[in-house]
Amino acid sequence: MELTARLNEALSSAIAAAFPGANTDPVLRRSDRSDFQANAPLSLKKQLNNLAPRDIAAAIVAKIDAKDLIESVEVSGPGFLNVTVTRTAIESALTNLAADANGGVPKSEKPDTVIIDYSSPNVAKELHVGHLRSTVIGDAVARVLEATGHRVIRQNHLGDWGTPFGMLIEHLIDLGKGDPEAPLTIEDLDGFYRAARAKFDSDEVFQTRSRTRVVALQGGDELSLALWRKLCAESRRYFQVVYDRLGIKLTDADVAGESSYGAVLPEIVETLRKAGLAQENDGALCVFPPGFTNKDGSPLPLIIQKSDGGFGYATTDLAAIRHRIVDLAGTRLVYVVGAPQSQHLAMIFGTAKLAGWLAPPVRAEHVAFGSVLGPDRKMFKTRAGETVKLAALIDEAEERALAVVGEKSPHLDAETQRKNALAIGVGAIKYADLSSERIKDYVFDWTRMLANEGNTGPYIMYACARSRSIARKNHEAGHLDDAGPILIGEPVERKLALDLLGFAAAVKEVETTLEPHRLCTFLYSTATSFSTFFAQCPVLKAPTDEVRRSRLALSNLSASVLARGLDLLGIQSLDRM
Repeated sequence: MELTARLNEALSSAIAAAFPGANTDPVLRRSDRSDFQANAPLSLKKQLNNLAPRDIAAAIVAKIDAKDLIESVEVSGPGFLNVTVTRTAIESALTNLAADANGGVPKSEKPDTVIIDYSSPNVAKELHVGHLRSTVIGDAVARVLEATGHRVIRQNHLGDWGTPFGMLIEHLIDLGKGDPEAPLTIEDLDGFYRAARAKFDSDEVFQTRSRTRVVALQGGDELSLALWRKLCAESRRYFQVVYDRLGIKLTDADVAGESSYGAVLPEIVETLRKAGLAQENDGALCVFPPGFTNKDGSPLPLIIQKSDGGFGYATTDLAAIRHRIVDLAGTRLVYVVGAPQSQHLAMIFGTAKLAGWLAPPVRAEHVAFGSVLGPDRKMFKTRAGETVKLAALIDEAEERALAVVGEKSPHLDAETQRKNALAIGVGAIKYADLSSERIKDYVFDWTRMLANEGNTGPYIMYACARSRSIARKNHEAGHLDDAGPILIGEPVERKLALDLLGFAAAVKEVETTLEPHRLCTFLYSTATSFSTFFAQCPVLKAPTDEVRRSRLALSNLSASVLARGLDLLGIQSLDRM
């Protein structure tokens, strides 16, 4: 059991002994006045007939029985408990943390099958900055949930079906690429799409051909399907290149396009109709989940079949949620989708509950997020006013980082500089995104995100690399002995130790809240503590060999925890910077 969990248990036992039947969480937090602070006496006041919190605190302190764990508990302010942990308990916890391959993070006692929907680009369109947050946040959430013992199934809900494919296929044919057997490469997906759209908007003959092609495609015409498959495959190939450069754990096996649900859409509608949930409204078939109204107060419809007999996004999303519950046996459904889709997803969840698909223990969560803004605090665009492509963003990040690496690390060879630049550039982009509260918009600022100081990706990466350099220099100095055991002496060592021991709690918090910025906050605090330790506690020039080995072990553990935390965010750690 990790240190915080042991403290919680000890305080909970003391509360139960002092006040049988009382129910509260000690709510331990790190404190500048002691190692930890608990506000349990204040939260117990109402349960205990308004007994004074300081009297409650005194009664709890009298019942604490954990001398091997707790050195002292002082009552402060209106009734806070300031807890100081024994040095032995800290040292023992550090030893356990160093030996745990999962960084001390306990596996969930009731693991879920988590179905996570994220990224979701459209075929024949490039990934752009609008996909950044869904892709990066979704990847981090998936990694954390896997680390905490859940079975994670990724679902990349591609937009790979619909009327635009008529014009795209016809444009493909016009370009002389209509041979279904010939290989297809489209270097500029956005350019391809824009050219097809421009032709469709200006050429009536092309419009007619496109509409005819849509009918043929939806009717199962073999040539149309073959060309559609080629477009989809080429788009997926391009997406994978970008995912790989970003270090995103999405593969072709995770693709669950809209087209995969096409065959069951009539069944979805019929199921809802037979259940009495669907009713006609202005010629369309609709479901009216409770709690949703128009501006005039009338019930807001979720259209599941249009008046022309076609199906829209809502029907596909209902097919997807049923598939994820019934076929994939998901128990926790996570949708990493922008905040503007909140009402739509809430109506999908509401309809799925009415249909009986979404019922306990299954639950669905919308991991909503804000927008990426430019320096003018408007939607992030290029200077020409176009949407920023993710591939171009990665290129620029790499080039900007390469300039910094070349200046600060001229001793590294050219290949290492280039590899480091990509890792630093991508890490900077990801960390800037993940360190912001996801529901909020944030301003994309190259200078801030690439800085080696402050709460940035490069700062955390640099702290990790610096700790690894200590081990390397220790070896080069001829010290071949193992590090450790860790002996806490200086206050800065104690501060760093307690920060490191908070890793499991930070990860578990993200597991519950699906808010990666909480892990970023932990990493920044820990990296800052390590930097102070590095400056004030010489390792290689420690006063004794015992202290050197102890500090080396503490430094090594810092590298391990920081690297593990970065990995959970999808950020690569480096040995040299």
